[in-house]
Amino acid sequence: MDMSALMQQAQQFQGRMQQMQEELAKQQVTSTVGGGMVSVTVNGRHQLLNISIDREVVNPDDVGMLQDLVAAAVNDAMGKAQEMIQHETSKLTGGIKIPGMF
Repeated sequence: MDMSALMQQAQQFQGRMQQMQEELAKQQVTSTVGGGMVSVTVNGRHQLLNISIDREVVNPDDVGMLQDLVAAAVNDAMGKAQEMIQHETSKLTGGIKIPGMF
């Protein structure tokens, strides 16, 4: 394989990767914990888009519970986003894991 063909393939791959990242930024995942008391939405860039907290869970005497619920929802949503990213990346790479990619 000549060097110019290899460079062209690398550029095409880079373009597809950029397009995939743009698409992932538009995709959202939501996690709900505490029986629906806390809900968090993130996108495929791991950006927190929304937090919804039911009034009933807001108790000034038990802030720790609310903090735990928010942390659990955020961590779960981030995990779902990572799974989504890995799934989309594997489509692009044909299942080959490339170090440093997501």
